[in-house]
Amino acid sequence: MEQPRNPPRNRHIYLLPNLLTTCGMFAGFYAILAAASGRFEHACMAVFVAALFDGVDGRVARLTGTSSEFGVQYDSLADLVSFGMAPALVMYHWALVGMKLDGVLPGKIGWAAAFLYMACAALRLARFNTQIGVVDKRWFIGLNSPSSAALMMSFVWTMNDWGYSGEELRYIAVALSVVCGLLMVSRIRYPSFKGGAKPETPEGPKSERVPFWTMLLVVGFLVALLIDPPRVLFAVAVSYAISGPGLWLWGRMRRKPVA
Repeated sequence: MEQPRNPPRNRHIYLLPNLLTTCGMFAGFYAILAAASGRFEHACMAVFVAALFDGVDGRVARLTGTSSEFGVQYDSLADLVSFGMAPALVMYHWALVGMKLDGVLPGKIGWAAAFLYMACAALRLARFNTQIGVVDKRWFIGLNSPSSAALMMSFVWTMNDWGYSGEELRYIAVALSVVCGLLMVSRIRYPSFKGGAKPETPEGPKSERVPFWTMLLVVGFLVALLIDPPRVLFAVAVSYAISGPGLWLWGRMRRKPVA
């Protein structure tokens, strides 16, 4: 009798979601080149374009049924470029390189802060990959790398738009880079806005309806974004970054002392 053959493994690299991931990585790569050329506004916009592609590729993969382990790992490597290396180098070229004006030691602190941010982004992404399917999907453990990059880049974009140079704000830039890096590897929980498990029905999982006021907020955000992109993005990024520590403090204050 013939021995049953093992089913062939699917070795396809699905084109569409991975093409979107590649576009996001290219946007991060372009941000590095633009920052090295002194075009900081273009560099910041490129990182936000990378964030847009990052938010789309996974959803496209799930909707089309083309999710794969290759895509998950490739997405993490692309995120390291777009939300780890790119923000660190944009901030370095805009402000942290100016630490050299204060001496040799401050100059080393400048590039060390940029490296710390990039290393924390890599650790954050590695930890996220190991926690898939383990942690509650409603929460991120630590500030996610796209949100951290959004805070860094919206700060550069807004300050540059206001006419401030990076050299003037170099110490604030060092502090922001360190804080963003540490928030990524912290254990502070941030809302993911993905919702929890959907209840089962005889027809299958129950669909989750979006409240009407949520749609109004989205429309209001888009209108404000068209009016003043850098300041709106900066305000949203700051609000989300402090929401994690704020929720943690609120929970500590409401916790009753043990008798």
